[in-house]
Amino acid sequence: MADTLDPQTARETMRAELRTLLAALSHFQQPSVSRSILQFALTACAYAATVAFMYAAMSYSAALTLAMSPIAAGLVVRLFIIQHDCGHGSYFRSTNANVVLGWFCSVVTFTPYENWRRQHAGHHAVWNNLDERHGGSDIYSTCLTLQEYLDLSPLRRWFYRVSRHPLLAQLILPPLVFLFLFRIPLDAPRSWHKERRGVYLTNLALAALLGGLTALFGWKQVLFVQLPIMALASITGVWLFSVQHRFEDTEWMRAAHWTRLRASLHGSSYLKLPKILQWFTGNIGFHHVHHLLPRVPNYRLQACHEALLARDVVVRTLSLVEGLRAPSLALWDEAHGRMIPFPA
Repeated sequence: MADTLDPQTARETMRAELRTLLAALSHFQQPSVSRSILQFALTACAYAATVAFMYAAMSYSAALTLAMSPIAAGLVVRLFIIQHDCGHGSYFRSTNANVVLGWFCSVVTFTPYENWRRQHAGHHAVWNNLDERHGGSDIYSTCLTLQEYLDLSPLRRWFYRVSRHPLLAQLILPPLVFLFLFRIPLDAPRSWHKERRGVYLTNLALAALLGGLTALFGWKQVLFVQLPIMALASITGVWLFSVQHRFEDTEWMRAAHWTRLRASLHGSSYLKLPKILQWFTGNIGFHHVHHLLPRVPNYRLQACHEALLARDVVVRTLSLVEGLRAPSLALWDEAHGRMIPFPA
């Protein structure tokens, strides 16, 4: 109905709907201290036990050690979601508690907490807004329109196409980003003193952790255990965050039509995963809820989603198969209102 109104009236209508919806769902934003502590403790202990088993198994079977990598990587993803919640101030009521736990998780996820939190806040300010896309190194949460791509010079078109190829963008680049690019304050202006300092402090903590493991087990063993874990975790994490805005029937919109409600429900998806994958990914598949209410802790996202459905709110549902196909969709076809692959 809002689409039949002029932009200003439509925006006012959507704002009123948003206020009503947020009031009805506000109680989901209250974190449970006991539930947060229990979730983190179980995840951290499971990760520590899995990695300890992997190092112990090295003496008997390298294949067994490698076979445990997907489990450890899944637990890293789950810890990243906890860190992500801390960055939104949704995991604990206490700001200090969120910061401390976010920093702790950052050493396991190889992701500097302060810098990533501020960069991620920029994404939440402008997601799926065609007039507010920002540049920088993030190639996963933005895209060009088909016409913008066709207007590029042949060389720039080739570079854009190669850099977004699923093999490079989804498999090769993610480990490089988490292992190397996150070691420098990428896209952090000089004025971001706390964020830049946080990058270097994270590097020191990582050096101490990996140095200690190397002294105990040797550098070859550390590489054999930690490298597959981080490679798998980074690939999974990047895929999770990229496909939930760039799938075929998502909606990118101009600023005149962009509202938080519309961008949440039509520009973000509900990635419906098998229960075991939903657990490892910390419910982040309920991405439409996360963008609508960023302060809902991950363990309440499903309940909030169900409350939305009870109010007959329509959400974009993305199956696992559709999610796996989504990385091939790289451009927004503004004329037809859908994501498309690169033209032949």
